[in-house]
Amino acid sequence: MIRVAIVEDDASCAAEIEGYLHKYEGEKGLRMEIDLFTDGDAIVSRYPAAYDILLMDIELPLMSGMEAAEEIRQMDQDVEIIFITNSPHYAIQGYRVRALDYILKPVNYYAFSQTLNRALERKLQKKEHFLVLNVKGGKQRVSIRRIRYVEVQDHDLTFHMEDGNIQARGTIRDVVEELQEEGFFHCNKGYLINLAYVDGINGMDISIGKDKIPVGRTRKKAFMEAMNRFLSEQT
Repeated sequence: MIRVAIVEDDASCAAEIEGYLHKYEGEKGLRMEIDLFTDGDAIVSRYPAAYDILLMDIELPLMSGMEAAEEIRQMDQDVEIIFITNSPHYAIQGYRVRALDYILKPVNYYAFSQTLNRALERKLQKKEHFLVLNVKGGKQRVSIRRIRYVEVQDHDLTFHMEDGNIQARGTIRDVVEELQEEGFFHCNKGYLINLAYVDGINGMDISIGKDKIPVGRTRKKAFMEAMNRFLSEQT
């Protein structure tokens, strides 16, 4: 299933784009879930951080497509953004939000389908799995492979990422269920670690960079077995 959002205030243009998506579905044998928004503010205010592709007009009535894309990039680093616009002069601004491409109106189906091909190729090349977090003010999608470890205190989770920390709400049980098949190990009741980031173990402490994560006494043997399996799978 490919999730696509169309953000377009012109009803006829939105209908044309949706029709092109259904045509593309039929040609490629794909299934798409398509949502429609009429303004940048509408998608930003309830962004689910779960779209694969955004097809966005730039000139919108309340919040422009460029402004919306900047907000969305704070929540979702991986969605493919394609601008559909009347004017090509916005292209330089698109570097700020890492837009994949610009399609000029009136939309030509061949050019449209070629851009969709590129978007889906990029999604396949990444082959990443994602986790949607409940963060303050909404949701945020993160790449699982960028999570170093997860720390829990009551119902507050701290995701220690490659490039900083993210605070979220939830339980360690929910996270374990999501990540147990992704190379993570539940080393004690307060920590879930990504085995790919383990630098070593000294006594009862697992080293992840400069951080020391305690492993439960009854979990150390299971950790060593999990670590050995993980390393053997990498060779």
